[in-house]
Amino acid sequence: MSSLFLVLQFVLAVIITIAVLLQKSSSIGLGAYSGSNESLFGAKGPAGFLAKFTFIVAIVFILNTLMLGYSYNKEMRKSIFDSVDKSLLIPKSTEQKAPSAPVAPTK
Repeated sequence: MSSLFLVLQFVLAVIITIAVLLQKSSSIGLGAYSGSNESLFGAKGPAGFLAKFTFIVAIVFILNTLMLGYSYNKEMRKSIFDSVDKSLLIPKSTEQKAPSAPVAPTK
């Protein structure tokens, strides 16, 4: 299931990138290639439509990101912490005996 969300994530990322680049800006961006869109989208041109479209796709992108994280976590059910050797994390016993003082030889 997470592979479906992953593919959808890539598709949504490409769609958002194209939608943002098509929007009119000070340097026009890729909007120069969409010359006759003004009559298709109404008097305001594609600006209003593209802004709404970008907003909706961004919301779907965020929801897909959350679902991708949830499904991946549910599938794996295993943390990186589980694969770490536990003996490395638990400190050795600190109750080691202190070295005893040297005993003086008796005569």
